[in-house]
Amino acid sequence: MKTTLEIPDTTFRKAKATAGALGIPLREFVTQAVEEKLSHNIKSQHKPWLECAGELAHLHKETIRIQKLIEEEFEQIEHED
Repeated sequence: MKTTLEIPDTTFRKAKATAGALGIPLREFVTQAVEEKLSHNIKSQHKPWLECAGELAHLHKETIRIQKLIEEEFEQIEHED
């Protein structure tokens, strides 16, 4: 597919020079760069810290119990003297 992109001059020159140094057309260099960026974004959506969050699932009921206690406490309005 053909498209038109507006790229800052310095970025364009760097991309063209890098493509030339690699011996590939600018079109191929840009395609590779976009594919790499897309691949990186998919990988960055993976959140390794979530893997250990499953180990805390047993605390869910306790969290709900504590939250109810807090809500009950705040429902009680103390009269001003």
